[in-house]
Amino acid sequence: MTINPYVPIVGLLILGALFALFSVSIAPIVGPHRYNRAKLDAYECGIEPAPQPVGGGRFPVKFYLTAMLFIIFDIETIFLYPWAVSFGALGLFGFVEMVLFIVTVFIAYTYVWRRGGLNWD
Repeated sequence: MTINPYVPIVGLLILGALFALFSVSIAPIVGPHRYNRAKLDAYECGIEPAPQPVGGGRFPVKFYLTAMLFIIFDIETIFLYPWAVSFGALGLFGFVEMVLFIVTVFIAYTYVWRRGGLNWD
């Protein structure tokens, strides 16, 4: 009798979920209950927090653009791993497709670079 190969994965997921639920539910019971002003304040690397306007402060768009660029190029890099694993099975077709993919990524990278999207001013 063989076991389904997904049973250990599902078991590990269930075990992880049970541990997370147990940790979250038991923490308020066994954790310390000594609250003071210093513990309830926001912590910014040991520096006194700067006052923020009501509703939070505004971040420059540059932060969001940099984050989006990182995510885009990171996801494109992730596509290289399955290709590298199955490189031998794909043959010349897979090689040509990956060269086209990398050229497309390089064109996007040079466009962002020339537009100043990578400058942190």
